Amino acid sequence: MTNRTHQEMLEKYAEAIVKVGLNLRAGQRLIITLAVNRGVPIQFAPLVREVVKAAYGVGAKYVDVIWGDEEIMRLRAQLAPRDALDEYPVWSVDAVMRMIDNGDALLSIAGINPDLYSGIDPEVVGVIQKTHLKHFSRVSEKVTTNAVNWCVVAAAGEAWARKVFPHLSAEQAQQKLWEAIFATARIDRPDPIADWQNHIIALRNRAKYLQEKRYAALHYSAPGTDFTLGLPDGHLWISAQSVAQNGVAFTANMPTEEVFTLPDRNRADGVVTSTFPLSYGGSLIEDFQVTFEKGRVTKVAAKKGESILQKLVETDEGSHYLGEVALVPASSPIAQRGHLFFNTLFDENASCHIAIGRAYRFTLAGGEELTDEEFLAAGGNVSLNHVDFMIGSPQMDIDGVTKDGKREPVMRQGEWAFDA
Repeated sequence: MTNRTHQEMLEKYAEAIVKVGLNLRAGQRLIITLAVNRGVPIQFAPLVREVVKAAYGVGAKYVDVIWGDEEIMRLRAQLAPRDALDEYPVWSVDAVMRMIDNGDALLSIAGINPDLYSGIDPEVVGVIQKTHLKHFSRVSEKVTTNAVNWCVVAAAGEAWARKVFPHLSAEQAQQKLWEAIFATARIDRPDPIADWQNHIIALRNRAKYLQEKRYAALHYSAPGTDFTLGLPDGHLWISAQSVAQNGVAFTANMPTEEVFTLPDRNRADGVVTSTFPLSYGGSLIEDFQVTFEKGRVTKVAAKKGESILQKLVETDEGSHYLGEVALVPASSPIAQRGHLFFNTLFDENASCHIAIGRAYRFTLAGGEELTDEEFLAAGGNVSLNHVDFMIGSPQMDIDGVTKDGKREPVMRQGEWAFDA
């Protein structure tokens, strides 16, 4: 741990976001928005301003921010006319799309209150979420094809911090959450950017090993989980860094500890049990199981938030299927922190996970060039949704299944079973 002040750490974080996450190029424009729903909460302004400074420091042509407010989002869910919940500020999507169509960069900031919609009628929350997904799908489709360099990072929201550290005062909780964000994003290292470069290489080597294996399926075994997931021909294992269609190499998530690909939409069978709560659009889903048959979700059950989980699955046809499979060792730096983040950006990097909904086109060879129908036929999935949920644990074993049915160890007791 360094002796930098909070302000210095914020500046280093912004520098890493711009130079490693986005790898922003001179002459590019940048638009900053919220990872879920609309604008960046105004409480994130200190980080946003540092990112703006760092962006102009590398030669950005123009930087803009779509601002928002959590409390206004909740007030709408509580008070807006129930026949007006499908209203949406289309101008915000148009603004982002103009940037993307120009080859510019997109930064999303996570940190929303995990309990934002606690106590709100699930039907209302479902309509709000589906309306957002429907209108934002134009942006989501561009992201899934890596049309431009994009990145998702986090800021320590006040309500989020109190959720993660409920035993601390509001000020102490927010300070501790910032420390956790800086540590997991490698900002507390002597040279964060060099450390990121080494980390990217290590993850790339894991992905290379799996790519050379070309497994036909993965089998998961753990308490409450007995699950086989097919992998389509042409699947590509991806790690931290990708190259966008605009030619820029970028790191989409900070932090990241995963290697991932797409599953075969039609080959998922068995039961998986969640090992972390799922924070979905301002609601928490806890202690849940999902049952699959021939790729399709046939049953969900949860101790908390079951109706929200059911609504998620029922968003559209594609939400009944999977779009991502990711491998993360149980000893990842995020898992070692010993607490939940109640935020998928972090919790997914503490545990193996799968995602309900849309597959990233770049995880299938030639996928960016396929129509929706061709992508589906190749085993990919198309949906408004892409929602990761965590199933890994120190008790999980994963086997790679070859085309001739042979099983090889990929993970044992939550850890990598191969050297790379």
